[in-house]
Amino acid sequence: FSNCIRDVFIARGWTEVESDSDWDVAWVDKDWMRENFDSLQLADHQRINHFRNHYELSRKDNLIKNLKRYQRALQREGLEEAAAYDFFPGTYTLPTDYGLFVEEFKNHPPGAIWIMKPVGKAQGKGIFLFNKLSAISEWKKTSNWKWDATQAESYVVQRYIEDPLLVGGKKFDLRLYVLVTSYSPLTVFMYRAGFARFSAHKYSTDKSNLGDTFVHLTNVAVQKTVPGFDAAAGNKWPLHAFRLYLLGKFGAQLSDKCMAAVEELVINSLLAVQKVMINDKHCFEMYGYDILIDAFLKPWLIEVNASPSISADTIHDYNLKFRLLNDVYSIIDVENSLDGVLPENVGGFDLIYANGSRVQPKKPCCYTSRLGGMVSPSQTLPTPFQEFGPK
Repeated sequence: FSNCIRDVFIARGWTEVESDSDWDVAWVDKDWMRENFDSLQLADHQRINHFRNHYELSRKDNLIKNLKRYQRALQREGLEEAAAYDFFPGTYTLPTDYGLFVEEFKNHPPGAIWIMKPVGKAQGKGIFLFNKLSAISEWKKTSNWKWDATQAESYVVQRYIEDPLLVGGKKFDLRLYVLVTSYSPLTVFMYRAGFARFSAHKYSTDKSNLGDTFVHLTNVAVQKTVPGFDAAAGNKWPLHAFRLYLLGKFGAQLSDKCMAAVEELVINSLLAVQKVMINDKHCFEMYGYDILIDAFLKPWLIEVNASPSISADTIHDYNLKFRLLNDVYSIIDVENSLDGVLPENVGGFDLIYANGSRVQPKKPCCYTSRLGGMVSPSQTLPTPFQEFGPK
């Protein structure tokens, strides 16, 4: 499939340039930001797709550090908002917190499952589950990790959420898209569309299959290696279909409460990093949030991606990402079509937080969250896949 972001630029009538300085928008990777951003002298109109220290939210260890720090600050002030920071499981960074983790591990009943994730890797690489401390001891012998090594590879270890909501007996998580146009003031848009990513095998916590990634991990990079994987269908379900499933199984009130809780989770996670994030008027960020829903319809934050995949492996995936990216740049508005007015809705994006408060739909509606709602195709562009997709 062709490059979604390039196709969006072409569809908007923009021209690719070779200059390192004479441009209006730049779509760059995280390494480029680290190596080049501090030396740039940007004009007022230029826009770039990362904040300088995006890793405060998108690195697994920094995310947990900032969530815990903000939660403690709220608790010290006696604010009831601290209770809202219960959307991440018990987490420790190794090797730094190894001693604290061992003490916490011993406080749980025998057989409790934990999950280890390398901080610097993605797509499910290096992740494994365990229910005995001896598993870590055996693993350390075959890895380059030592708990007291100053240059050891960092991992996060988390209490595994053992009771996820299942569909057809299979585990899934949600990939959702969030656009932050400013951290000062914090301004957040959330995209109505997204998708659920399913595991290939039926879910079980039996100790005999703790090592089966086709049961426990939903990463597309992992699941597409399962024998018999259907590349045309993928392992995804549109968010709209998932919301209809919730509606049919749990009713309108509980399904809306679940989606509203997801939005609150997103807002609270961003508030936790607001003061440490380096705000810059030239920068914006489209995050990919990975969220798990448990059997009680409680959302849990798994991780936040500063560079969510914008490549596509199916027609539906391409159309979603084309429209998503096109709507991003309609909000960024380098053409100044919005005349500086902050919109409450652009395409599939809804403004959910601005000027220090939650933004609720103004039109009379029985729902408090539009997540999973229908996204209308752009009124100014033809169907993306037909015009700009692969030939």
